[in-house]
Amino acid sequence: MIHAIFGLGLRATVVLAGTAIATFALLWHAPGDPALAIAMARYDVVVTADVIDIVRAEAGLDGGFWPAFQGWIGPLLTGDFGRSSVTGRPVWPDLVTALSYTFPLALMGLLIGMGIAVPLAVVAARHKGGWPDRLAVALASLGAAIPAYWLGLLLILLFAVKLAWLPAVGARTTAHMVLPALTLGLGAAAALTRIIRSGILEARLQPFLPAFERRGVSAGGIARNHVAPHAAIPVVTVFGLELAFLLEGAVMIEVIFSRPGLGSFLVQAIGARDFPKVQAVVILTALLFVTINLLIDLLYHTIDPRIGDHDA
Repeated sequence: MIHAIFGLGLRATVVLAGTAIATFALLWHAPGDPALAIAMARYDVVVTADVIDIVRAEAGLDGGFWPAFQGWIGPLLTGDFGRSSVTGRPVWPDLVTALSYTFPLALMGLLIGMGIAVPLAVVAARHKGGWPDRLAVALASLGAAIPAYWLGLLLILLFAVKLAWLPAVGARTTAHMVLPALTLGLGAAAALTRIIRSGILEARLQPFLPAFERRGVSAGGIARNHVAPHAAIPVVTVFGLELAFLLEGAVMIEVIFSRPGLGSFLVQAIGARDFPKVQAVVILTALLFVTINLLIDLLYHTIDPRIGDHDA
């Protein structure tokens, strides 16, 4: 178990280090002069060469790639995401504010997806090969094939324009979260339905289950104590990763529905070439993925102790 945790932590460190270097390198070598973009976003006056040179020095862009990278990564290792190149404000408070809009939206989308996927998958697995199973698989395939941005526009057209039941844009009330959360949830339900269905069917094929039936164990007891734990392993994996993917997908959905959050935060930062903000979003996303994967692997050891024995 200790060796497994050490290995997971080492892999997580390598992933985060690689992400940090790749992100900084891509932004550094992006076309255009970032100092010019920052100066134009910061000042309303005519930007001169002297102003651009001052901005370049303030942003640490005049010393070459590695000095600039060291100047950014050093404070980052202590939890300091730096200051915005445009406003001069610390990045972290603005990032937390943006995340406070995005995380509830992603979580609501995941709950909607689970609420749809679990009963649909259970019914499909119970009637394997029947019309409920074929219908569930068809709906899941259709949901996976529809792009989120197109689904969001369809929901706006139906519920906001045609029926006028829900608001389409903004984030002033809880009602403003319904359509974007539903957009995310329907997409998540497609992936979750297939995984949960497959997990249940695989668990029911385990060779030890007929022995419990012969011993007189009830069907409910078998399902609760043996089928459910076995089927939970892929479900745990998908649940965690779907939350991470929904946080990423919420960025695009927020732009479609004109919601504040990481979407607008990132779009504005890219437009202004505000490197510290862009880097903060990428690093935060990578950190979320790594942390969720680490928690999933640790949960494996709790759900199925044989995994821990195998790793040891």
